[in-house]
Amino acid sequence: MSVCGAARCRWILTRGAVSLRVLQQNRAVCTTGAPESIREKLQAFPGGSIDLQKRQESGIAVLTVNNPARMNAFSGCMMLELEQRVHELESWTEGKAVIVKGAAGNFCSGSDLNAVRAIANPQDGMRMCRLPLISVALVEGRALGGGAELTTACDFRLMTSDGVIQFVHKHMGLVPGWGGLVGIVGSQNALKLLSGAVKVDPDCGRQMGLVDEVLLCSSGEGETLTHTEQWLRPFIKAPAPVIQALKKVVVSGRELPLEQALKTERNVFGTVWGGPANLKALALKPKHK
Repeated sequence: MSVCGAARCRWILTRGAVSLRVLQQNRAVCTTGAPESIREKLQAFPGGSIDLQKRQESGIAVLTVNNPARMNAFSGCMMLELEQRVHELESWTEGKAVIVKGAAGNFCSGSDLNAVRAIANPQDGMRMCRLPLISVALVEGRALGGGAELTTACDFRLMTSDGVIQFVHKHMGLVPGWGGLVGIVGSQNALKLLSGAVKVDPDCGRQMGLVDEVLLCSSGEGETLTHTEQWLRPFIKAPAPVIQALKKVVVSGRELPLEQALKTERNVFGTVWGGPANLKALALKPKHK
């Protein structure tokens, strides 16, 4: 069985051991480190992988949830591997964006319940912090339960014409632990999606604001990634430090109290003012001096 909980993979590693730092030095990063007992339990459930490809020339990374035999459900080992991949992306200074996708024409069907059952309890859980990169979920096929939560952890969601997002948590006696859905679609729509376990197709997703763009292709056609990169390019047409600074400002405004968010915004401004990108822009456009 494999549903629900993929987005919680970072939480499950904890029970107090994964801690979210307040935005310090203008960075939204996590301090992680699962106890060995938790890691041993997760390692007892092998299978699949989390593949990461970083494209230096474009600044776009592709993170692939790869476990086709189980519709890309997270195994215990994959949960640990995702933690490592996120750390890599957090420290990628040349990075601008990351595309999150599933292998073989499906997004993600959540987590292997056997792994979750071995380690999870209702007290576990702390939200994974946002990466300093623009993130896009490429939803091909089905995104179920925790896989649906994983899409809401991203800044944008693109869906193929035959894609489906479904929050099936109530069928497992669970609720989402991420908290991002209400902010994206509003409380009324969120209640409909969760209580009705509604199958969200592309049209429904666009109407609710859950889906930012519908790709004119089907799952597994091979061109979905190219279309996603093309859609993403206008949003990352700037040097990596500028894109990361913009993302940090947005994260601080969303996550922090107003006074702290304004302070963070001023600090981030100080990191780019007088920097290479700023000086180049001023040199090219003297009227803005």
